[in-house]
Amino acid sequence: MAGTTAGPAAGPAKVMNVFTIIQKEGYDKSFWVKVGACFTNRDGSLNVFLDALPVNGKLQIRARDDDSGGQD
Repeated sequence: MAGTTAGPAAGPAKVMNVFTIIQKEGYDKSFWVKVGACFTNRDGSLNVFLDALPVNGKLQIRARDDDSGGQD
């Protein structure tokens, strides 16, 4: 159906970063490690591509910063 939108996420695919958050002994702050990328489809569903698997089983998906230019 040309000319119709497929819901709220229609338009260019939104690219997000996927992180795992690591707590290390002896450090007060957490370490955010980028483990992949996530893309929003036209129907609002997500595709997640991982380069690594988190050992804690937790992922954090965040919108990319505009100033990153796709580089991290």
